[in-house]
Amino acid sequence: MVDGGGGVNLREMVDGEISHIVVAYRLVRRNVVFFTPLRVVFRRRCGCSYGGCGSRRCGCVDGGRSFAEPGLGLQIARRMSDAGLLEIQETDHDQQQLSPEDPRPLSEIWKEIQGENNWENLLDPINSHLRREIIRYGEMAQACYDSFDFDPHSKYCGTCKYGGAHFFERLGMAGRGYTLTRFLYATSNINLPNFFQKSNVGSIWSQHANWMGYVAVATDEAEVRRLGRRHRHRVAGTVTYLEWIHDLKDILQPAHFRDDPSIKIESGFFELYTSKEKSCKYCSVSAREQVLAELRRIIHRYRDENLSITITGHSLGAALALLSAYDIAEMKLNIIDDGQEIINKIPVTVFSFSGPRVGNLKFKERCDELGVKVLRVINVHDKVPTVPGIIANEKFQYQKYIEDKISFPWSYAHVGVELALDHTHSPFLKNTGDIRCSHNLEAHLHLMDGYHGKNNKFCLVSNRDIALVNKSCDFLKSEYGVPPYWWQDEHKGMVRTSDGRWVLPERPRIEAHPLDTAHHFEQVIKYARAKLEAF
Repeated sequence: MVDGGGGVNLREMVDGEISHIVVAYRLVRRNVVFFTPLRVVFRRRCGCSYGGCGSRRCGCVDGGRSFAEPGLGLQIARRMSDAGLLEIQETDHDQQQLSPEDPRPLSEIWKEIQGENNWENLLDPINSHLRREIIRYGEMAQACYDSFDFDPHSKYCGTCKYGGAHFFERLGMAGRGYTLTRFLYATSNINLPNFFQKSNVGSIWSQHANWMGYVAVATDEAEVRRLGRRHRHRVAGTVTYLEWIHDLKDILQPAHFRDDPSIKIESGFFELYTSKEKSCKYCSVSAREQVLAELRRIIHRYRDENLSITITGHSLGAALALLSAYDIAEMKLNIIDDGQEIINKIPVTVFSFSGPRVGNLKFKERCDELGVKVLRVINVHDKVPTVPGIIANEKFQYQKYIEDKISFPWSYAHVGVELALDHTHSPFLKNTGDIRCSHNLEAHLHLMDGYHGKNNKFCLVSNRDIALVNKSCDFLKSEYGVPPYWWQDEHKGMVRTSDGRWVLPERPRIEAHPLDTAHHFEQVIKYARAKLEAF
C-alpha cells in the first residue's frame, strides 16, 4: 500500500486509473494533465460510457471519487514517483511564475478590485482576489444563459425558466449570499430580430417581450462582511447566438441622457435599452426605466451603508451593461447628498465579457469623466470585441480629429481597461475555427482560471470543472470525455403525470414590474435635474 497522506490510498486509486493530477510541473504522460503545488486531484475510473471521467465529469453514482487536499500535491506526487507509479520531470520554477495569493482580505481592498485605480498592478500578474471576483461575476452572467428558455416549441420561450425566489437555488448558487430583487425585460419591437427568441406555438406568455437579465443585492451579512460593503449587482444579457451581430446598423445616435448631442451610442443598443411597448405588461416600461427605478429603490433602502454597483454582461449583454453604467453615472444616481453637498459617491463598475464597442470617442471620454470603471475581459481570437468601428476606433491615432472636425459617422471607441486572454494557451482546448467557441462565456471563465499574466504559463488554480466549457459548445479536446452541448433540462422539462402521460407543466405566473416602478423612475429624473443644477 502506498499512502500519500491525509488518508488517501494511492494504490487503490491507481488500480482504478489516475486521470487527473494537479501539481506544478509539466505534462509527462497523456493521462496526467498538469501539476500545481497547491493541490492534487485524483479521479477513479467509474465504469461509465465516458471512460473513467469520475463523478465531477459524468455525475455517475457508481464509482466516481475525487480528492482535493491543499499542500499535498508535491508530497503525493513524490511518493508516487518513489513507488514507480509516476514519472516527474521538474522544470525551472521561475518559468512557471504563478501569480501569488494576496494575503489581504477582500474587505480591505475591494475598491481596488472594483477599479478605483484602473486595476493598476493587479493584472500582470493577476491579483488572486481579482481573478476570483471576475469568475464570480462571470458565473452570475452565465446564470442567464443557464436559465433562459430557448425552446421555440415552448410557450414560455424567451422567459427565465425559474422564479425569482428560487433562481439561485435552482442554479446551484444558493450559497452566494445574494437575493434576486427584480427580473429585467426588453421589447422585441426593435430592429434587432436575431436577439430575440420567440415561440412557435399559438398561446404564449408575451408577443412583445424577452427576459434579458436580473438585479440582485448582497443580503447575507457574512457576504457583506467579506465584500466590505453592500453590493448591488445587475446582470444583462441572455443571448448565446451570434446572429445578433449581423443586425448592427453601425449607426450612431445621440444618447439624450444629457444635453450634449456629441455623445453618441450605436442605435441598436440604444433602442434595446430605451424602447417600450405599452400594450405589454412586461415591457410597458423600458429596460432603462426598470434598471434605474430598481437601483434607486435599493440605494434608498441601504443609503447609510457602504455600497457598490457592479454591472456584468456577456456579448450584447456587455454592451447593455456599459450603457446602463453610463446612464447611472450620468443621472447622478450613484451620488448621495444631503441637499447641499455630496456625502458619498457609490463606485460604478462594469465587468464586461466579449463586449462590442458601444459608442463614439465622446462617449468613452464622458464615461471616464464620470468615473465609470470598466474591465473588459476578451479572448484575442474573438471577433465581437472588434466591432463596430472596424475603420475608426481607439487604435486610430487621428480618431479625435475625424470626430471633431469632419463628424465621421462610424467612429467607435472601447471604454476602460482590457484584459486579453488567449484560448490557444489552454492545453485543454482544441484548435477550432468555430467562432462560437472563442466567444463562449464558459470558455472565458476557464481561461481566467488559468491566467497568471501576459508572459506566464497557463495553470488552473481552482476546482472549477473543465467540463463547464462544453456546456453550450464543442471546445474541449476529445480525450477529456466531455460531450459537447451537454447542458439541458432533463427530458426537456417534460414530466410524467400519474396516468402515465408526458406533459410540459405549467409554470408559476411570470412576474411583471412592481407597481412603484414609474414612481421611482420619476424620482430618478427629478433628482438628476436637481443635482445637475446643484453640482
